[in-house]
Amino acid sequence: MLVKRPLLVAKAIHHLRLYSSQAAVAVAEPQLEILDYLEGLPRPDPKYDETIVAIPRASSGSNTSVKERKAGRVPGIIFEQEDGQHGGNKRLISVGTNQIRKLVNHLGRSFFLSRLFHIEVRSHFDSSDGDILEKVRVLPRQIHLHSATDAPLNVTFIRAPSNALLKVEVPLVFRGEDISPGLRKGAYLNTIKRTVKYLCPADIIPPYIDVDLSELDVGQKLVMGDLKVHPALKLLRSKDEPVCKIMLSRVSEKQKKSTDEQKKSTDQQQKSTDQEKKKSK
Repeated sequence: MLVKRPLLVAKAIHHLRLYSSQAAVAVAEPQLEILDYLEGLPRPDPKYDETIVAIPRASSGSNTSVKERKAGRVPGIIFEQEDGQHGGNKRLISVGTNQIRKLVNHLGRSFFLSRLFHIEVRSHFDSSDGDILEKVRVLPRQIHLHSATDAPLNVTFIRAPSNALLKVEVPLVFRGEDISPGLRKGAYLNTIKRTVKYLCPADIIPPYIDVDLSELDVGQKLVMGDLKVHPALKLLRSKDEPVCKIMLSRVSEKQKKSTDEQKKSTDQQQKSTDQEKKKSK
């Protein structure tokens, strides 16, 4: 047994090495499923593709933020993407106020927060491409605007690599109001939700979701489960939660009530008349 044991150990080591090398390759190079936007579903408009320019920021705090805003910059943070849902180690940056204001004004706040951007962190705003410290794809996570002027006060980004799963409040766009049977009858649209939260693969975050009203009649509604999205998106709310409903307007309700009352009164009068005729006979 003492003679055979080294041979057995050697074979076992050789066997482990073969499988260990394969395992190492599998861990080092995971096979990621390539996802793309589906035909007929919204995809980002390339017209708004823009690289956000940023510079490093040495410190944080209210005093620093005030100085940055006076200098025409918006204090920001890039969170390191850890598990796709939570921010980890952060990088302090400052971005140009005019660039962020322009993007928010053109897209709208909700649409800005559901769109991926590339950020170039440079040593200075006016530096050349050779001074780029980092270039990374990000998703805007939060932006705070001044209540009176809508000027951007601060902005937060999270890294968005292809393997990330990100929680996104996707804005809704309502279409088909002009041909909706209910709306054409004088009813009105009760909008219950303007955004819906999904867990999205980073490569196919929808810029918005179309909500089709073209077949809705009075009293009918759409729920979250009715929304058409990529099957890889995971809804983070109940699928039965309502999104919108076609409601009778108050005027229509009053008119209907008045009509019903008149009809009831007419029916009663007719009934009384018929009874009197029977008695007279």
